Amino acid sequence: MSGLDAIDLYDPDGYVAAPPHAAFARLRREAPVFWQRQGRDGYWAVLRHADVVAVSRDPETFSSERGSVVIEELAPETLELMRHMLLVMDPPRHGRYRRMILHSFTPRMVERLEPRIRAIARGIMERAAERREVEFVHDVASQLPLQVIGELCGVPEQDRAQLNVWAERNTGSQDPDINPGQAEGDSTREMAAYAIGLARERRGRGGVDLTSSVVNAEVDGRCMSDFEFGAFFVQLVTAGNDTTRTLLSNGTLALLEHPEELRELRRDPAAIPGAVEEMLRWASPLHYFRRTATRDAELRGRKIREGQRVVLLYSSANRDEEVFEAPDRFLVRRHPNPHLAFGIGEHFCLGAQLARLEARVFFEELLASFASFEPTGPPRRQRSNLNNALKALPLRLEPA
Repeated sequence: MSGLDAIDLYDPDGYVAAPPHAAFARLRREAPVFWQRQGRDGYWAVLRHADVVAVSRDPETFSSERGSVVIEELAPETLELMRHMLLVMDPPRHGRYRRMILHSFTPRMVERLEPRIRAIARGIMERAAERREVEFVHDVASQLPLQVIGELCGVPEQDRAQLNVWAERNTGSQDPDINPGQAEGDSTREMAAYAIGLARERRGRGGVDLTSSVVNAEVDGRCMSDFEFGAFFVQLVTAGNDTTRTLLSNGTLALLEHPEELRELRRDPAAIPGAVEEMLRWASPLHYFRRTATRDAELRGRKIREGQRVVLLYSSANRDEEVFEAPDRFLVRRHPNPHLAFGIGEHFCLGAQLARLEARVFFEELLASFASFEPTGPPRRQRSNLNNALKALPLRLEPA
């Protein structure tokens, strides 16, 4: 254990240059369930793939609801709001609410969106081609999920850009460039207030958008309250916007950094779906989610006490040498690829199929539209131990 005390997985500054993969690898070898000190207390960091899976599949012992899914202990009013998000619900309540919206995310329903998603993607590429030089994260990558989730939820077009700002602040709050001086939870509450207004407008009326569907559906004989819908909407729009934007921008950077893999995709675009899975593994949009122990437990011989925080490090699990051959290589034809970027178990990402479809269409259109894309400056990463995101990727695009 010598020297492990010097490792700090919490400090957001340690993620600015790159995720701390060397520290993750050392801990997987020497202390795969690692006590990370944080202030006067600490938390258990879970670094191996098998252990992340085991904790994720035991919600009775490791609760999402008891302390939320972020490392920090939240103010009571923020925690209360978050407990109405699917992400922060435990069974059986989680299952009841998930079933309410599951029909909108079945593979068949998602497939029907492809023509519209492709039309949006082509429009984005056409506008980017006119500009040639872009800040790729916000000018290109963010635009597809922003428009798709906006249309899906029936958000007026003029309001969608503000949703994007709120979503980025929700997950990027540790970066002063993204969240300059706002108090904890401000953007979450602002987005929830907007959603409540949207819900009141759609309640009791017909409509095919997801907002109308959810606010008029019944769970256990009642509809969601305005407050419950506000929390649900925050999670849906933040995940639908922010993490998908991160997947698209991280994936583009991975291709730039691995030109032989980019050439392989240009040679055989049919490999793009597998490449998307490798992008998710290689640069998981979220580094972690937290659980809280509801009772004493043991994991790899470490004694976890009731009430202690347990942090599932997806960025480490997705490079576990016991699961992935050559885990530090980016390989668009990697197979099998059992990554955990979408989670596993009760909280497997509801929008995973939509994110995969958006990413496949995005990269098909990007490669068809541009003969090349080159950096015009260094990429800039968010200061965040949660969000594995770029905040700027300046590129020059050469139309095909």
